[in-house]
Amino acid sequence: MKTGPTLIFLTIALAAGGFAGYQLARPKGDTAALPTAAVDGQKPAKKLLYYRNPMGLPDTSPVPKKDPMGMDYIPVYEGEQDEEPGAANQISISTEKVQKLGVKTEAASLRALDKIVRAAGRIEPDERRTFTIAPKFEGYVERLHVNVTGQPVGKGQPLFEVYSPELVSAQREYAIAAQGVESLKEAGGPARDGMKQLADSSLLRLKNWDISEEQVKALAKSGETKRTLTFRSPVNGIVTEKKAVQGMRFMPGEALYQVADLSAVWVVADVFEQDIGLVKSGAKAKVKIGAYPDKIFEGAVTYVYPTLTAATRTVPVRIELANPGTLLKPGMFAQVELPVGAKGSVVTVPVSAVIDSGTRQIVLVQAKEGRYEPREVKLGARSDNYVEVVNGVKDGEPVVVAANFLIDAESNLKAAVGGFGHAAHGGKTPPAEGSAKSAGTGAGHRAEGKIEEIDAKTGAVSISHGPVDSLKWPAMTMEFKAANTSLLQALKPGAKITFEFVERQPGEWVITAVTPLAPNTGASVPASGANPHAGH
Repeated sequence: MKTGPTLIFLTIALAAGGFAGYQLARPKGDTAALPTAAVDGQKPAKKLLYYRNPMGLPDTSPVPKKDPMGMDYIPVYEGEQDEEPGAANQISISTEKVQKLGVKTEAASLRALDKIVRAAGRIEPDERRTFTIAPKFEGYVERLHVNVTGQPVGKGQPLFEVYSPELVSAQREYAIAAQGVESLKEAGGPARDGMKQLADSSLLRLKNWDISEEQVKALAKSGETKRTLTFRSPVNGIVTEKKAVQGMRFMPGEALYQVADLSAVWVVADVFEQDIGLVKSGAKAKVKIGAYPDKIFEGAVTYVYPTLTAATRTVPVRIELANPGTLLKPGMFAQVELPVGAKGSVVTVPVSAVIDSGTRQIVLVQAKEGRYEPREVKLGARSDNYVEVVNGVKDGEPVVVAANFLIDAESNLKAAVGGFGHAAHGGKTPPAEGSAKSAGTGAGHRAEGKIEEIDAKTGAVSISHGPVDSLKWPAMTMEFKAANTSLLQALKPGAKITFEFVERQPGEWVITAVTPLAPNTGASVPASGANPHAGH
């Protein structure tokens, strides 16, 4: 019959059409007869994004690879990467921990940085008002009119009288020459001219010896020489130095008296090196003296000295003050305040917001509740409470100004920043505290292990430790450094320990705390994949 072949042909055609329809409907690349995920109700596999450095360093790879220590890079799948741009550089802590640590923030703001430069100073005489009396000839002190240091004197007041053979001889020479000129007044010729030249030279000699004009006129008029010469005070002032003793011999140029006019004095203030760039000549100054706590003396900066005192790292600054009633005594201690004008409104943050490592400055900016971003900033001018931020922080951004865990004199900058978590060092931001993947506490990471080797000279310790969840490290043996030698005193090779560590600089891991495990506890190095924080 003909119906047999026709039926067979239709059956084959239907089967082929059903198979072709299934192949078209099946996803590409699926070689199984039926999708296993669909049968079992499982979710599709996550998409692989990249491989990250197993030590937490900011290094990724699109393909599998090993680091210099032979550790495999860790795969990162879709959904495991940071949720927002820049989150890898942020620090995440819980709201409860923020309150416990006393973290406070304040918005960066625009303000004019008015500053007062404070310096210690001392009262000194005005050098331009100080005079020394020193005869220009050899002689003897015959009589003292002022014989006490510190005695006030008026201008022209006699100080002392001296006798000098040279002075007497010069006077006689001038007197004879003056009389000769007078006697040859009506005569002409070379004789009169020669006598006049002799009289002029004798007069010049007396004037060069500081003989007063009055004494010269009296000598020319009378022709009588005086045995002694009187020296007088050139100004109103105080005798600050007296070396003259009655009857003593003195040589030309020897200083016998010093008189200072104290109606105006100097204040020489020592301004610190970092502030000297703000101080300019002409700036107003306020001076306080311990002897007069209720008085404020006002003056002006007249000179900034061009040299720096290496021992104190200060630059002297001179301030001139009027001294009515001579209240200000040379040698008095003074406190100087120099108001410094601002250059305009600039972005500022509180001084307490800056973490200074000595090589760089960091400010923690609050990205959102519980998340903080460490930023390196460039600083400018400072006032008493605020500092200018040239770049790194914008106006209005909230910055951390108080966090007691950052105040640690023994920790360096990275250890301090590490208190927030490993994200500050360029690694992945750890989960918030209390989550399933939350790692150690404090300023770092925690693990259990066994000491393999100790190098007391370098402070290096080789430890075979278990997995570290906070860094996603597998179990391995690696070298650490001790924060101080006291941590190594109670340790021996083979000892089992629980330890905490931080990353001081990229690739350098430092142990900050060690707790030996008691032998009877049965504790051991966790196997790969075990939770190293179990039992804590």
